[in-house]
Amino acid sequence: MREPAPASSPPTSLVVSGVELHLTRPVELPFEWIGQVEPLHQLQAAWSLVDERDFPLNPRLVGHPGSGKTTLACAAARQLGRPVYVFQVTMDTRPEDLVVTPVIAAGNTIRYMASSVVSAMLTGGVLVLDEGNRMSERSWASLVPLLDRRRYVESIVAGVRIPAHPDFRFVTTMNEDASTFDLPEYIHSRLQPRIFVDFPEADDELRILKAQVPFAPDDVARYVVERLQAAHADDLPWSVRDGINLGRYAAKLMRRGVAQEEALKLAFRRILDVDPDAR
Repeated sequence: MREPAPASSPPTSLVVSGVELHLTRPVELPFEWIGQVEPLHQLQAAWSLVDERDFPLNPRLVGHPGSGKTTLACAAARQLGRPVYVFQVTMDTRPEDLVVTPVIAAGNTIRYMASSVVSAMLTGGVLVLDEGNRMSERSWASLVPLLDRRRYVESIVAGVRIPAHPDFRFVTTMNEDASTFDLPEYIHSRLQPRIFVDFPEADDELRILKAQVPFAPDDVARYVVERLQAAHADDLPWSVRDGINLGRYAAKLMRRGVAQEEALKLAFRRILDVDPDAR
């Protein structure tokens, strides 16, 4: 696939209804998605427009922790050539955290700092709301106008209504294992479609590991993938992220003189708290 042309640098601030909002910088990591083209195509379809009266959907990516949901979202945004903003949700995320926060600047003046959500809205970027099922209904409710045809948020602190740029796109990731909050239907109905991201097949998992840990010997990567695939078959929560950490730690131990076999055993014990010979 041809790489998109580099996007121009987003502005550092914008004025909305007479109020200057200072923007968050987008993330600039070189995200790459390997394998599983179907969820990538589904996400791109959800963001597409088929008519001038149409507007983008707000999909949620669902799957096991470490299955690559955030990477998929960022890679899809990068293919659009748009700035990518990631907001990491926690149980303590408040409605005001999602919009605008006032801070004291030089001369005891108030500076209004736009969140990643608002920065993506104003610059026509892509917002990845990471681990959205960890956020309370009260915080989600502040985004409801953004997730339907209205496409705006309101900042009580700054006293402004903030409209989304036509190119703005939204996606949230949700882990399948557990949800801190049971979100109501009026929230879920705005987070459609539901796109499932599964663990990759062995060939793709090996490609991912080699791309992320190119300094690990090939037989180390193959051994880790073999164990991961067995864990996937047994429905154990060992993820691609775990595999990357296993490969990295084993390679680091080997660099310090530990024999390969022992390095792998130590990596499994210290990272997954299991004995690989017991499987």
